[in-house]
Amino acid sequence: MNKTDLINNISSKSGLTKRDVEAVLNELLNEITDTLADGGKVQLIGFGTFETRKRASRTGRNPQTGENIEIPESNVPAFKAGNKLKEAVK
Repeated sequence: MNKTDLINNISSKSGLTKRDVEAVLNELLNEITDTLADGGKVQLIGFGTFETRKRASRTGRNPQTGENIEIPESNVPAFKAGNKLKEAVK
C-alpha cells in the first residue's frame, strides 16, 4: 500500500474528503519528522514508538577499492511496534 492507497482507504471508511485526509496525514508525518529531528520521540499507545537511535562510528570498506574507511556516528530513525500491532500481525 502506498500513500495514495492509504488516503483513499481512510477517506472511504471515514467519510472525510480525500483532500482532508491528505492534509491530516501530511501534518502527522511532518510532526513526527520534526519531533525526531529535535531528538524527541512519538508514542502511539498500542501502535508503536518512533524514536531516534545513535549509531556508533565504525570502520567500513569501500567496495570499489577495498580500502577501509571510517564511518562517523549518526542518528537514525527507528520504529518499535506496540503490543496491539504485534498481536494484529501474528
